[in-house]
Amino acid sequence: MIDQLLLEEVWEADESPVAEATPDASRSWLVAIRAWIARIFRAMGSGIDWLFGMLSLLVGLSTLAALPILQLLTLGYFLECSARVARTGRIREGFVGVRKASRAGGIAVGLWLSTLPAWFGAGMAHSAELIAPGSRTALGWRVAVVFLIGLTTYHISSACARGGRLRHFLWPFGHPFWLARKLRAGGLYAESRETFWAAIGSLRLPYYFRLGLVGFVGTIAWLIVPAILIAAGGRFPPMGIAGLLLLAVVVPFLPFLQIRYALEGRISAMFSRRAIRERFRRAPWSFAFSLMVLLLAAIPLYLLKIEMIPREAAWLPSLVFVTFLAPARLLNGWAFARSGRRDRPSHWFFRLLGRLAIIPVAAFYVLIVFLAQYTSWGGAAALYDQHAFLVPVPFLSM
Repeated sequence: MIDQLLLEEVWEADESPVAEATPDASRSWLVAIRAWIARIFRAMGSGIDWLFGMLSLLVGLSTLAALPILQLLTLGYFLECSARVARTGRIREGFVGVRKASRAGGIAVGLWLSTLPAWFGAGMAHSAELIAPGSRTALGWRVAVVFLIGLTTYHISSACARGGRLRHFLWPFGHPFWLARKLRAGGLYAESRETFWAAIGSLRLPYYFRLGLVGFVGTIAWLIVPAILIAAGGRFPPMGIAGLLLLAVVVPFLPFLQIRYALEGRISAMFSRRAIRERFRRAPWSFAFSLMVLLLAAIPLYLLKIEMIPREAAWLPSLVFVTFLAPARLLNGWAFARSGRRDRPSHWFFRLLGRLAIIPVAAFYVLIVFLAQYTSWGGAAALYDQHAFLVPVPFLSM
């Protein structure tokens, strides 16, 4: 009897952990599945946010590229992206500020959506005033517009102060409670002011502007003499031929000189052809391929210059410019990085093939530039508007 009791106790001791481990194991599986699903949704949300930021960045750069003076920010951004790829050798490093652009794009969309009620009310007030001037209906709509403007101002201010994410614009019901908590805690104005200026400072606008301005001046210094000679070719054909040959010599070096300037930050780096020649000797095929992509990507914009584009649609060629030439700029940086990872020049046969590949591409681009002065609405000004190296509407032609 005693042995039987002892055996029963042993069986209970052996079975009890199994009975208790089963719920824990299933619970751990549920926790793991939930964490895995949460990671998937976070990854999807991050991917959507990145794509939205990329779209916002394209639109923002296109808008800046259509504005005189401010378009130098677009050129400076391109030079910085190329320099980062050239410094690291990784294409992904060239996507600068995508997350910040997502936040700015969300604010822009939120502002547009927030002002729709006020725009609707203003339209109704205008219609009521046209139908029945001075009536009670027209007066009521005017009062409603004033109320909507005040409410919209409060909504936009609260959404921006809370962080400016799109959800803050789409779900305004939390604004009063958030504002009440902040007012009780104090320091709302100081915190909002510091956050705003910190966000503006993180954009590094003076740096991009200076980079674009110096890059523009250095690029024009290379292009102005060939352009003047080509423009004078109508009266003096030998000068035009000399300009075409000079431009064909400058074109293969110019994008890589821009990258070298962006890397070193010295204006003298824009005029060192020998350094670029040494870089080409180490990676001739990479240089030839990236140059081919850059020059061919610039050609479609000349088709948009056949007829003058209205001022309000000036962002359309800028959008084409950013979409086509941004990847080419990254490829230029990649080729520059490949040349920096090699200690010795490539075999002379590969260097010869690289030069032979560059010659027809450069000649074709020079031919397009030459014909642009006869097909573009700007005439000879198109010779200076070489968007393979500059922005599509340089402010000298505005």
